[in-house]
Amino acid sequence: MKILYGVVGEGMGHAIRSRVVLNHLVSRGHEVEIVASGRALPFLSRHFEGVNAIHGFHMITEDNRIRRGKTLWSNVIAGVTGVPKNIAAYFELIEGFEPDAIVSDFESWTYLYAKMHDLPVISIDNMQIINRCNHWPEVLTDVGIDFDVTKAFVKSKLPFCDHYFITTFFHPPLRKPRTSLHPPILRPEILAAQPSAGEHLLVYQTGEHFDFLIDVLQQTGLECRIYGMRRDLSEELVVGNLRYRPFDETSFIEDLASARAVLASAGFTLMGEAVYLKKPMLAMPLARQFEQLLNARYLAYEGYGMSAESNQQIRDLKRFLDRVDEYQDKLSSYQQDGNSDLFDALDAKLAELTS
Repeated sequence: MKILYGVVGEGMGHAIRSRVVLNHLVSRGHEVEIVASGRALPFLSRHFEGVNAIHGFHMITEDNRIRRGKTLWSNVIAGVTGVPKNIAAYFELIEGFEPDAIVSDFESWTYLYAKMHDLPVISIDNMQIINRCNHWPEVLTDVGIDFDVTKAFVKSKLPFCDHYFITTFFHPPLRKPRTSLHPPILRPEILAAQPSAGEHLLVYQTGEHFDFLIDVLQQTGLECRIYGMRRDLSEELVVGNLRYRPFDETSFIEDLASARAVLASAGFTLMGEAVYLKKPMLAMPLARQFEQLLNARYLAYEGYGMSAESNQQIRDLKRFLDRVDEYQDKLSSYQQDGNSDLFDALDAKLAELTS
């Protein structure tokens, strides 16, 4: 089967999980053409040949929050030059590929290609859970207009797909047809990791204006292995109980698998990996990023960790550490058989479309 696969480039989580799905599709004998934007493009190009570049939406963040005005203006300017390039790229694909089906990880242009050519389209991502499920009132407390705006955006992104595969570690009730929930997609390096009970904290924070976090971490007296806060490092820097480490995937996964607990933003990919490896997490959602807020609140709702939505809550790290054993007890009951649940369902849907 010929499959056109689109990957949105905002956030590396889309690219990381798409690599896993793409490898599965190729292993099943499908012929796949990949379209990607932003940071997903160079990442996927390292793993697959002939990845097609396309213009995609991006966000601008400052002071650990999304700057909506700058984000809108930047995307308008980029769109002036990006859209013609996209149209040209699609003409090239039409001439040389002729897909049988489309798979989109929150990527709009491949979706539009499917609709223009009357092709079946499958959505695989975690974002659609915002629109296609009913959410518990406790999770939506005081979210204001952010939920309605985000829900409307997600709803308009890929409407009327043939099926929506939603990856998630929490399970609110479905409210839409042609929708199924599946465990998070895990890269092979995570599946191969051997969890152990270490004493260090894994800290992953790339946002600016988190200097106060250093004082909080020092006060714990625990060894903290920190990634992202000093991006210019070429080797480890040790300051007291703090170990600043240059990013290396192998070291990062080893530190994750052996950590006592994790402190990071509320991106879905790392959160899903922490839950799978049964590591309690203090999630620090990016302000004005409702998807991260939802992830963090569901993490707390399931009892897998704590949501810290303000600097004051982050400073109260001791309260989180005092409850680590409680979170680990909850995580001990979490079960996931690798990626088999999603892959089996995806294979069955593609077989159905072929027939």
